[in-house]
Amino acid sequence: MPNVPELFGSMVFNQKVMKERLPKETFKALKKTLDDGEPLKLDIANQVAHAMKEWAIEKGATHFTHWFQPLTGITAEKHDSFITPQDDGSVIMSFSGKELVKGEPDASSFPSGGRRATFEARGYTVWDPTAYPFVKEHTLCIPTAFCSYTGEALDKKTPLLRSMEALNTQALRILKLFGKTDVTHVTTTVGPEQEYFIVDRKLWEQRKDLRLTGRTLFGAKPAKGQEMDDQYFAALNPRIVEYMEDLNDTLWKYGILSKTEHNEVAPAQHEMAPIFSTTNLSSDQNQLTMEVMKKVARRHGLVCLLHEKPFAGVNGSGKHNNWSMSTNKGENLLEPGKTPESNAQFLLFLTAIIKAVDENQDLLRISVASAGNDHRLGANEAPPAIISMYLGDELYAILESIKDGKPYSNNKDSKMTIGVDVLPSIPKDSTDRNRTSPFAFTGNKFEFRSCGSSLSISGPNTTLDAIVAYTLKGFADELEGASDFQSALQSLIKREITAHWRIVFNGNGYDASWVQEAEKRGLLNLKTTPDAVEHYLDAKNIKLFTEMGVYTKTEMESHYEIKLEKYAQVLNIEVETMLEMINKDILPAAFRYMRRVSKTVIDLKNVVPGAKASAEVALLTKLDCLVNELATKAEELSKKHLAAKGESDVMAVARAYVDSVIPAMAVTRAIADEIEPLVGENYKPYPSYEDLLFKV
Repeated sequence: MPNVPELFGSMVFNQKVMKERLPKETFKALKKTLDDGEPLKLDIANQVAHAMKEWAIEKGATHFTHWFQPLTGITAEKHDSFITPQDDGSVIMSFSGKELVKGEPDASSFPSGGRRATFEARGYTVWDPTAYPFVKEHTLCIPTAFCSYTGEALDKKTPLLRSMEALNTQALRILKLFGKTDVTHVTTTVGPEQEYFIVDRKLWEQRKDLRLTGRTLFGAKPAKGQEMDDQYFAALNPRIVEYMEDLNDTLWKYGILSKTEHNEVAPAQHEMAPIFSTTNLSSDQNQLTMEVMKKVARRHGLVCLLHEKPFAGVNGSGKHNNWSMSTNKGENLLEPGKTPESNAQFLLFLTAIIKAVDENQDLLRISVASAGNDHRLGANEAPPAIISMYLGDELYAILESIKDGKPYSNNKDSKMTIGVDVLPSIPKDSTDRNRTSPFAFTGNKFEFRSCGSSLSISGPNTTLDAIVAYTLKGFADELEGASDFQSALQSLIKREITAHWRIVFNGNGYDASWVQEAEKRGLLNLKTTPDAVEHYLDAKNIKLFTEMGVYTKTEMESHYEIKLEKYAQVLNIEVETMLEMINKDILPAAFRYMRRVSKTVIDLKNVVPGAKASAEVALLTKLDCLVNELATKAEELSKKHLAAKGESDVMAVARAYVDSVIPAMAVTRAIADEIEPLVGENYKPYPSYEDLLFKV
């Protein structure tokens, strides 16, 4: 068994290592950069780089890389060795402050939404000193931001850092109104629960759809699925135990606080949850976690599937984004509190979040939009595409009493007076958890459950931080100019809770009646990625992001193109794979089996004169109808696919996939899935759902 305290963070150049290896004054200067964002002087950077290099070499590193998050949704890295040639033909190992702070990878081949030509290749990576470097596979990885020659963000980290700073600025203004002048920094924290599927690698290799798209494009429902609920929290399979132990050891080396692991509801589905970290660090760590999950699985002859819906008919995989705000004094701003002062402060921050979510339903939906997540949202145990907020019975009643000016149920003799009445202590489990809610309050944080399992959490958290910062700015502008703070506070909270009450919903998000109810309330139901992205460049959204300094208009126009292009590219690959599997796997397998059955009929009639062979003939007749229908539908799918690709602009292409191609894919798949159980076991073209879900 590993010594976990010794193992934890052993491959990370964290503050503990910095303090041990850097001169006292150097560490002090670096801390000012880490804590207060002060620029790092070159002489300090040189000393940090030297210590970092020596430490990394001791850990087996021979190269370094600026590790960044381009708009592909995964990480990128270009490796350079530490070696520097000498005049006598030897080499030394060196690493300068300039190399630490700034790199220059080629930026031309990363997504830019058509805003950069191939010849405009220059890009810069800039060290993010708030995220710790780590050694991975003989390489020192330095977390960095990534921008173009003209200064535009080409990554997910840069906007996230901007949004965190915007929220910090506005939250400090609010806290100052409550007399908390000693607070100098507010940061958001996140704990992303990561769901995933594990399948046997040998079976995975036989499924072209899993290899190329990450999900099964075909697959008949097995005799057993998740209806018995016997997978959830069940005893772990020995191979899964070995995998999870290896995964934990590896994550702990990287200083990732992997805390919880268990079987999820669907067969072959599991979950890992870390302890909270600051949003920036948590985002980096979740990207690394997804990479490690896949690599560790390979070591065990397994494959980790992070697609949001790898199997039809069972749960998809999400990434529950547990989000909160904390001060540098250790106060959680979403903790209800027990005194009138903290009561009022909590209610103001809560009101800001309610307003932000209601006014920016579109942006939150856009932040989690993808072709994969479209399959998951609204399906088995995933929240619907309609954004709403769950507050629990107790908090709901308190806000309702403020909104309506009526007595709170626990105090029937008086009305709630903000900042005078003490908010009743809300136990962490004061109400049942609402697994159907996209955005649920869970005691001292909000759980944004709409995030897909393969998604970078940088995007959703950039949006969350930005919309809350924008709302807090409006509140601060109003309250700072008020002659009577308490009266203005009362008025503001009541007004905004009343104005945005429609977004609060504690009921069953799976119930069909909720769709009609949400429509009556005026809530958006953006079912697909194109439906959502269509709103991205609305004037209100450009105003919000640009005023908060999170995105420029040019960056937003780029993201619009990139999201739709990626959506169309994913669908293009899926359709091409689907057609290839039909023509090369499914139809040939059915033909072989039909020939075998035909031969059986002939042999039987030769052996038993007058034999009807009615069962065999009926099977052949059914298969013949199905294979002809499949071939016809595949041809129709191909034509619709080509028509979609030929549309005039990126939104038209995406719309054509939604309106024409995806329905054709569903019809085509249904026929193939009907053929699958009719074909003999030895003739099936690829491993079935039963094989994939139950053979680890």
